[in-house]
Amino acid sequence: MPEVNISGPAGRIEARYHHQPAANSPVALILHPHPQFGGTMNNQVVYHMYYAFQKRGFSVLRFNFRGVGRSEGLFDNGPGELADAATALDWLQAYNADAPSCWIAGASFGSWIAMQLLMRRPEIEGFICVAPPANLYDFSFLAPCPSSGLMVNGAKDRVVPTESVRGLVERLKTQKDAIVDHATVPDANHFFEDQMEGLMEVIDGYLDKRLGKPKPQKGKAKKESAA
Repeated sequence: MPEVNISGPAGRIEARYHHQPAANSPVALILHPHPQFGGTMNNQVVYHMYYAFQKRGFSVLRFNFRGVGRSEGLFDNGPGELADAATALDWLQAYNADAPSCWIAGASFGSWIAMQLLMRRPEIEGFICVAPPANLYDFSFLAPCPSSGLMVNGAKDRVVPTESVRGLVERLKTQKDAIVDHATVPDANHFFEDQMEGLMEVIDGYLDKRLGKPKPQKGKAKKESAA
């Protein structure tokens, strides 16, 4: 079921879904960057994170926020996109009622939405935030941060400076209930152009630490197109 349409609060939500046939597979939801700056579910950071969870045995969903691609509705600067994400997670969990765990990941604007959803859904036990826009959006709602996760940014990001991400991580580290790791990818900009391999080394390393290394796949791994 690679292509799905979910009934959302603003109409149809266009999505891509990978289902694991194994019973009791965990689930992960991936959120894309800012819709008004070219962000879609086919963003390369989103796609590579989608596959990172897929190869670790997760049922994974990525989708277009309202007004993007074939998703209906109009950009809502946060509240509507959070509602879309909540609806997508509801769909993912309903389709995987026996899932033992749930993760969420987001890129840039998507990471801000992801962390808001994290605060509302206690079943989410891990997160990955790529280039979280700590200098552009208010993350003070993370008090306390309910789950452990990773925040990673590019060393040459001119949109979200490393100092702003490091400051957010340091604030979260003062809390006792969650461990927030921080990593910086050398030479990477906000979009990780030509640095995707370095980004995925960081993300894969973190997932290996939390989940264990993925089991070798029989034959050639099937990887969907991001387009």
